Amino acid sequence: MSQTLSRTSATAHDPFDRFPKAAAFVKKVGIKFPLCQAAMDLGPGMAELAAAVSNAGGMGAMGLSWHTEDEVRSFVTRARALTAAPFAAGFVMQGSWHGATQLAAALESGAPVILFSWGTLSPETVALVRSFGAKIGIQISTALAARKAVDAGVDYISLQGQEAGGHVQAMQSWRDVIGAVLHEAGDVPVLVAGGLANGKALREVLSLGGAGGLLGTRFLATRESPAHDDYKRRLALASSADTMLTVCFDKGWTNALHRALRNPTSEMWEAAGSAPAGQRPGETDVTAYLGNEPLERYSIFAPNAAMTGDGIMDMVMYAGKGVDAIYDAPPVAELIHRMWSECTAYYLA
Repeated sequence: MSQTLSRTSATAHDPFDRFPKAAAFVKKVGIKFPLCQAAMDLGPGMAELAAAVSNAGGMGAMGLSWHTEDEVRSFVTRARALTAAPFAAGFVMQGSWHGATQLAAALESGAPVILFSWGTLSPETVALVRSFGAKIGIQISTALAARKAVDAGVDYISLQGQEAGGHVQAMQSWRDVIGAVLHEAGDVPVLVAGGLANGKALREVLSLGGAGGLLGTRFLATRESPAHDDYKRRLALASSADTMLTVCFDKGWTNALHRALRNPTSEMWEAAGSAPAGQRPGETDVTAYLGNEPLERYSIFAPNAAMTGDGIMDMVMYAGKGVDAIYDAPPVAELIHRMWSECTAYYLA
């Protein structure tokens, strides 16, 4: 009886009462649910997906590091036209990072949140973002990096684990370091990225003291996602055993591990002894086209709905270990409400 009364009494309260750090985070950034999109570079259609996430009460994001200043302005302007809610412009501080020029273009175009990754923040960069009144998040993977982020004055931290899809800076599971990261973060909200694809996974994060989830693979498999349909189908059919943490697909960024689905390209590469660049089989094969631009085998760019060609299935298809929980491609709003319902089901029972 007492257990029943305890659970029933929870129905009188907002589920955020159980997750005060999540409540503080959503209030801080101005969103409804502690569900954020990873800053993926999806090319055409990227702004539409980000806006759909934000309009549904989460926080959308766009990866802009590999784009010109004019393209950055275009993506941010497009997203602002589609949503009045906050969204993040993401910048990798390695590889094709061009520094303040791209960042300034995003800020001048009205990006409300900047999410950095793969680096540490300089006082000059923080000052630039603050001068536009934008909020700052940064992806980290260790307690030391969390301390540096707090010292830099960020608004929130994203803890990436090695379970994540895409480019992976983490050398261990987020579960192995979340306690130490939360200790260093103090009152700064900590999101978790890596293998989250349903409400049960989000509930685990919130129960451990995290402030929310950062999801990439799960949002790729949605109706509004500009990912190629063949890519979405693979995600719905794949399991975590189908993913690999590898350096196979590195044309465009040579110093990053990435988690992706095994495919004919990765099988050819492994069969050749995981050969280095210059010695890989089919290295100059053109697998697809984006407009008139050819994309070669081993490229870092994943298949987009705007791409054409016979080698779509040979392209990199980023996927995290949470792919086990992906079985459909629903509208973004349906997915977000489903996940939040799954997350809070116990507390609303």
